[in-house]
Amino acid sequence: MEAYAQRTKKRFGQHFLHDRGVITRMLDSLALQKTDRVVEIGPGSGALTLPLLQILPELHVVEIDRDVIAWWRSQTTLAGRLHIHAYDALKLDLSTLQDETHQALRIVGNLPYNISTPILFHLLSQAETIRDMLFMLQKEVVDRIIAEPDTKDYGRLSVMIQYYCDTNHVMDVGPGAFNPPPKVDSAVVYLRPWQKLPHAADHPEHFAQLVAKAFSQRRKTLRNTLKGMIQETQFKQLGIDPSRRAETLSVADFVNLANLSPTSN
Repeated sequence: MEAYAQRTKKRFGQHFLHDRGVITRMLDSLALQKTDRVVEIGPGSGALTLPLLQILPELHVVEIDRDVIAWWRSQTTLAGRLHIHAYDALKLDLSTLQDETHQALRIVGNLPYNISTPILFHLLSQAETIRDMLFMLQKEVVDRIIAEPDTKDYGRLSVMIQYYCDTNHVMDVGPGAFNPPPKVDSAVVYLRPWQKLPHAADHPEHFAQLVAKAFSQRRKTLRNTLKGMIQETQFKQLGIDPSRRAETLSVADFVNLANLSPTSN
């Protein structure tokens, strides 16, 4: 099979993974079975795609770059096994990639760093279709995803991802594992949507709005950032000091605040 020879494109945030050791560790962490329905976001030059096809009889890939799409479609030896979906991942309807049994999807990818957070939020809005996810991301983003309350990295992303998923750091990856090397360190994170939410919001959209508002001005207290959403008596009812800052609250605290406060509906 001929190697992909096109140049990477900055507008798509392309940094193609090539380190075999990293790839092996990523795949080992998934423990794939031949019956799994796997979707790769951004196959690029095939660093993950080809090893995946050594394990799986079929693979679905989502790609926006027309040159990459054309190259993969020219690989006739993969016809019938590699299913190429020419979509923007930010608009992807995951249910269209499920089979008639509606088997939950296993999603992998080296996500473009410039839009990784919007992609994560888009995927989590369809969490019911996902079994698990394994992503290469900027290390700073992974640090925020797995952060615990009352730490510098803990924020809106931490709360929202941990609300929907069990999160695990797999490994750190240096710039030399990519071509071209990014200017930042990377890391691999494993996300598994909860089968049953540990702390369920009555109105998820309202919960998301409350979390976003609480972290909109990190240096301000909850009394100030949530003014108009949470009353002093409601803070007291939950045993939460309104002079605290958002980064000191757990996911459960945010859910309890959201469930106690009125929605705009």
